Amino acid sequence: MSKPIPPGASLLDVGWGRLIFAHTFPTPESVAEVLMEEHPEKRDIAFYVNDPQHVLGLAPQDLFLDPSSTYRLDLEEWTPSDLGDLPVRITGIEREEDLAEINRIYSTLGMVVVDGATIWESRDDERFDYYVARPRDSDDVIGVALGVDHTRCFDDLLNSSSLWALAVDPQTHYPAVGAALVRHLANVFAERGRSIMDLSVLRENEPAIALYESLGFVRVPVLTIKRRNQINEPLFVDSSVLEGFNPYASIIINEALRRGIAVEPLNPKRGYFRLSHANRCVTCWESLTDLTSAIAMCRCADKELTAEILTLAGLRVPAQHVHQENEETLAFLDKYKRVVVKPARGEQGEGVSVDLQDPETTLAAIELAGQFDSTVLVEQFVEGLDLRIIVINMEVVAAAVRRPAEVVGTGRHTVKKLVEKVSRRREAATGGESSIPWDEETQRCIVAHGWSGDDILPAGTTLRVRKTANLHTGGTIHDVTPDLSDALREVACQAARVLEIPVVGLDLLVPDVKGDEYYIVEANERPGLANHEPQPTAEHFVDLLFPHVPRNLTFGSET
Repeated sequence: MSKPIPPGASLLDVGWGRLIFAHTFPTPESVAEVLMEEHPEKRDIAFYVNDPQHVLGLAPQDLFLDPSSTYRLDLEEWTPSDLGDLPVRITGIEREEDLAEINRIYSTLGMVVVDGATIWESRDDERFDYYVARPRDSDDVIGVALGVDHTRCFDDLLNSSSLWALAVDPQTHYPAVGAALVRHLANVFAERGRSIMDLSVLRENEPAIALYESLGFVRVPVLTIKRRNQINEPLFVDSSVLEGFNPYASIIINEALRRGIAVEPLNPKRGYFRLSHANRCVTCWESLTDLTSAIAMCRCADKELTAEILTLAGLRVPAQHVHQENEETLAFLDKYKRVVVKPARGEQGEGVSVDLQDPETTLAAIELAGQFDSTVLVEQFVEGLDLRIIVINMEVVAAAVRRPAEVVGTGRHTVKKLVEKVSRRREAATGGESSIPWDEETQRCIVAHGWSGDDILPAGTTLRVRKTANLHTGGTIHDVTPDLSDALREVACQAARVLEIPVVGLDLLVPDVKGDEYYIVEANERPGLANHEPQPTAEHFVDLLFPHVPRNLTFGSET
């Protein structure tokens, strides 16, 4: 049973954990005691710690000094912002469904989710508020931030407030969502007469720090202590082994380290590493391992061969033609009216052109694809949702719909500028793995919709700037695992069995993820597992490699 907190001390349950205002506690012992009572799967934060060395000295195996930095905004100098010109609006939590959307965003970003019941029941609590960003024409939640009014929590001599858990849906194509949330909270607390607003941010989060500094935040010497637990593990465990690896390798390495599996970085730049435990050793190139045979890899790498094998197994694939003579290719175009052109070998959407409908653009696309592989495929264009299904060990572990890159007009920025803004956000959200290239294909798609790069897109107007939904060219991915039909699950597993591959990402075009109609377009022998959070793809992957090593470990005195 938890001990009662000392008189005058203050803490606040905000759904993902407790904010512990350490400077209101009478002794280091009382701060350490309340931190040790942290609830499992929550993240408590002791903020404004006056003597951190004394608190840490009481439980060095269980507590650690958070490496985050604190930034402060002087609200007495703050000029209230007019947010009316933005394509988003900021509201409080208006319905219980908002909480599921908030948790979707937090889960996608690897943050701690909130206890929905706690937040819904506390929505009239004047000490804190969750604010969400929504498109002006929709109730969808695309961003969230927590504001805490310290003066309403305790007798605060600083007349302060704080901002926490700022998160923006990495898939959104709306600009300046994070800035809008920060500015809104500054407006709220300035209107209440608060003097300052503090926040905590990891020093590696350079885009966030750049945003805060552009709004007037300055760094201050405020320290924070947290509990050693699995959630906080990346903050106190030596993560030097991760240096140089991209998110697709890092998600696997993190899961291996969490289970006590040794990691040997072989070539971080190229994504190679080796995992070992007891007498078992597996070499990985991101999600491709030596468990995948050379035969299986070749079957997936050659898109023409993939289609042939799947067709022989009775699975549906689009009609396909290998380009040799222009006359035959144009006859194929005349038959199917709309086609896709792509190199037979390649990845990340390079050289792929979609929904071509006339000879001139088709032949130009063939020339482009030929720069990536000598064999160029012309394929029947199929309407439908772009569905990626991850199969590991002949089991569907994740499914997501991928959507092409889009921008939303502000009425002030050119189309090219909007593309640049969304591209920078995608790069920041994916560790540099996703961006929208300003190339011929992007410009072709923009022109096809009647715009040019120099045009100013009207406020609220959505413009799709790519045809393909490839993540590396700025596409977004949306989890649909719970909705995937049994029929499509079986199709994916059957394809993996036919290709004889233990880990595969299958690309399908479907009218409905809940239905049974489909076309299999490609099979990826090295799928990006990091794209499917919050689904536990890395856990399933490590289960395949090391089935004898359990998933769950604890830290500190509970070990």
